[in-house]
Amino acid sequence: MLTDSLHQQTMGKKLILPAEIKICATCSYWDGDRKVDPELRVVVVEEGCAGECLVQSKCCQGLNDEFEWRDDCLWEHLAPDETPDDVQDKQEK
Repeated sequence: MLTDSLHQQTMGKKLILPAEIKICATCSYWDGDRKVDPELRVVVVEEGCAGECLVQSKCCQGLNDEFEWRDDCLWEHLAPDETPDDVQDKQEK
């Protein structure tokens, strides 16, 4: 019983975020703890998550949004780039 209580206290609340919103946790340059589901296009992070911005070389909160960014932010979508095969498949449909 005590172990379960301690486990619940150390786990933060999980947030499920659409990959399209522009926050640090959904940027491909953010190196923090997250789980990405490319099929559902969502990112799962803990409420108070932090990581390193690889562009600015500094620690930042995953939930920082565009109003907190500086001019040197290069937010990039997490979605993988389309390969030539992907483009050809779309054209065939």
